[in-house]
Amino acid sequence: MTRSSGILLHPTSLPGNFGLGDFGDEGRAFVDFLSAGGQKLWQVLPLSATGYGDSPYQSLSAFAGNTLLIDPRQFVSDGLLNPKDLAAPPFSSDRVVFEQVRPFKENLLTQAYESFKQGPASILHNELREFCAQSAWWLDEYALFRALKEVNDGRAWSDWDRELAERQPAALANARAQLQDQIAAQQFFQFYFFRQWRALRDYSHARGVMIVGDVSIFVAHDSADVWAHREYFKLDERGHPTEVAGVPPDYFSGTGQLWGNPLYDWNQMEADGFSWWIDRVRFALAQFDLLRIDHFRGFAACWEIPAGEPTAQNGQWVPAPGRKLFSALGAALGELPIVAENLGVITPDVESLREAFGFPGMRVLQFAFDSDTANVHLPHNYTQDTVVYTGTHDNDTTAGWFAGLADDKTREFCLRYLNCDGREIHRDFIRAAMASVAGTAIVQLQDVLGLGHEARMNLPASESGNWAWRFRAELLTDEIAAKLKRLTVLHGR
Repeated sequence: MTRSSGILLHPTSLPGNFGLGDFGDEGRAFVDFLSAGGQKLWQVLPLSATGYGDSPYQSLSAFAGNTLLIDPRQFVSDGLLNPKDLAAPPFSSDRVVFEQVRPFKENLLTQAYESFKQGPASILHNELREFCAQSAWWLDEYALFRALKEVNDGRAWSDWDRELAERQPAALANARAQLQDQIAAQQFFQFYFFRQWRALRDYSHARGVMIVGDVSIFVAHDSADVWAHREYFKLDERGHPTEVAGVPPDYFSGTGQLWGNPLYDWNQMEADGFSWWIDRVRFALAQFDLLRIDHFRGFAACWEIPAGEPTAQNGQWVPAPGRKLFSALGAALGELPIVAENLGVITPDVESLREAFGFPGMRVLQFAFDSDTANVHLPHNYTQDTVVYTGTHDNDTTAGWFAGLADDKTREFCLRYLNCDGREIHRDFIRAAMASVAGTAIVQLQDVLGLGHEARMNLPASESGNWAWRFRAELLTDEIAAKLKRLTVLHGR
């Protein structure tokens, strides 16, 4: 990794008229801003199809994309919709109201699909057939899963009729025959998602901006992956998890974080040569230039919580075969451009695993000032194989964090260390990250803009109000880009 810097922004936070950000003109305008500001990296959260709570970390598939990110204006360009079809209600410019946006965008997708079916054969039809053929190894199961979920009123797969939940061959064959149109619609939606994402990624590359993707270690129980590969997960006979994932009490929650994802049956995965993981990482590397692996410590040991526990407190650490897994990934895929999210309860075995494979680790400036000068998140303790963040999607904005500090000692230490008065604490944090020896510095866009608590993206261990922040297009000014570039050039990034 060469010395570089970039901005963390999920595409849903982009501006636009359709209720949430997408892969259209506003995404390209953001890339232009990154380029003008001298930034080499755009980091996103998982782009996966979202399920419970609209969280990108609770996905319906490890492979399928979130079709709410499709820019519907391309349907007009491709002759599938009329401009008047895009007339949108007065959505909020500052927040995503998923309950309003989802039916609006899904209706546009359905209209476009119906128009596509009725239209004459075209280059678009040929592209779709090619996409379906190349993606069949994951797309066929996902499209069937979504079609079945639709006719089952959105219920989790473990609550479907037993023959479908258990994937009995006759029941699956019958479902494929009866749901051909719904399956084809899902394939069409995924085709447009990846077509648009790759166009935006190519636009970024042409302007010298690489994309940092995010791979969540776990998948949701109600996902095509768990339904299609029950053997890889710790489930009971009915398909319900026996143990679930989370973390013990930590910085964010005194009772820990109960994520609820099913845990892997690592013995079975190892017996199959980690083929599912190899497919997953190969697929991710086809979409992104670098990968941030969320909750990396779970590859050394997972916090296993018995299913049904009300909190994450009554769990235990259970070893995971991280060295065997990453050795298999390296043998199959070559060099792995991975950043390890090594935050939280990090033990020597986690750091040993990270260092053994040469993965850079993470540091977060907001964690730096609550102890003493030995704190690993303080810049003077960084090494070059580090990615420093002012804050991540799980943190408050820097301005919001500073305004909310209740501990005068932390505030005083922060101001003394940064040699500032705190009036522009977001700029002081950015300067400290840029000036550090860390090979890579990533800044939340909220911090570039100096926004407060209202712009927080996610509050861990909370169940509502997350993933909704958006910014207004007029906030990305030439002046801010110029200031960012001067700071970037000054510190050799």
